Amino acid sequence: MPSLRHAQEGDAPVETLRLTAPAKVNFRLDVLGKRADGYHDVCMVMQRIDLCDDITISLSETPGIRVTCGRAGVPDGPGNIAWRAADALLSLTEGKPGIDIAIVKQIPVAAGLGGGSSDAAAVLMGVNELLRLGLPDERLMEIGARLGADVPFFVFKRPALAEGIGERLTPLEGIPPVWLAIVNPGVHVSTAWAYQNLQLTKRPADYMIPRFYGNVGELCALLANDLEAVTISRFPVIRQIKERLVACGAAGSLMSGSGPTVFGVFAGEEAARRALAELPVSAGWFAAVTRTL
Repeated sequence: MPSLRHAQEGDAPVETLRLTAPAKVNFRLDVLGKRADGYHDVCMVMQRIDLCDDITISLSETPGIRVTCGRAGVPDGPGNIAWRAADALLSLTEGKPGIDIAIVKQIPVAAGLGGGSSDAAAVLMGVNELLRLGLPDERLMEIGARLGADVPFFVFKRPALAEGIGERLTPLEGIPPVWLAIVNPGVHVSTAWAYQNLQLTKRPADYMIPRFYGNVGELCALLANDLEAVTISRFPVIRQIKERLVACGAAGSLMSGSGPTVFGVFAGEEAARRALAELPVSAGWFAAVTRTL
């Protein structure tokens, strides 16, 4: 979970919180159909990983919400989902304190790893604590669902089966801990474009994703992503990365979300690092070894 570290200890009011906001991967992403509201019903298996953004939230005597990031492709003002998260909670208070949010991005932007949604979830939890609103996680998840489909998952803080548009969450127990070699080739993939070009497949009436995975092999047997073929059709490098990771020893490999990030699954850290060292990484790519949380 995002870790809240008090800047002031003891009984003094907390004015600043420093948090970490983890990324996620999808071990499974099935798109079940398009809804009347334009969204898609999905069924996903999601887990957080220890690749994290760093976020600092401070109360201020200067009214308003200020978000700074300094990363290309991430707006600093109301266009940032973290700004909207703070505004959603500020609207529930009678007083209107100022809120300053500084984001240091470690998670690649628009990568299928949920970085923006995790930032928003961390801000919801942090502002809830700073303003002593006392809102339970269930309420924060409701608010988060209005900001983005993945936001409730990061408030949930557990491996989950996500249904509906992603807001209906069921905890998954027993997923084995694994190490991941993740590679992002630096191409831009629009989530809206991926869904618009998806050809839905008819599923059997008894369709159900397995909910128990006793070992790495069973977890890798689950790996599937309906959006992957759409994205690969435009960016064949994604298939090449998948194949290379498997050739380097990954038990399985998959694109996360709408991409373009690809991950390879390994039982241990050393094997994941060795595979990444063997993988040719071009300039502008992002590559890292991480573990599941």
